[in-house]
Amino acid sequence: MTRHLDLPGQSGTTYRYKTLDDLRPVPPGGANFVYVKWDKDTAVIVYAGETDSLHRSVFETWGDAQKGFGATEIFARLNITGVVRRSEHEDIVAHHHPAMNVGGEPTAGRRKTGRTGA
Repeated sequence: MTRHLDLPGQSGTTYRYKTLDDLRPVPPGGANFVYVKWDKDTAVIVYAGETDSLHRSVFETWGDAQKGFGATEIFARLNITGVVRRSEHEDIVAHHHPAMNVGGEPTAGRRKTGRTGA
């Protein structure tokens, strides 16, 4: 059975993310992803990332998320179009204020894919 997480954005739009376990093997295409820790039945977004290669980027800061922020699970949403990914990422960060995101800019995704700006 596929597990999913419906994440609201600042805009009121809800985005459906699937657990990374359901996306194995990890696809090489573009995606948004979140590291989550659970507070009882509530998902707390520790980090929101955006990348043009989920396979290449998703685990690069996972160890830090687990050790420093208590993350226990990764969810992802496949999005081919960069404009859509960035818009969704900004919407989710604005609403959830993940602890690992600095000033709305991901500490992983864009840097890891070689992009230096929006």
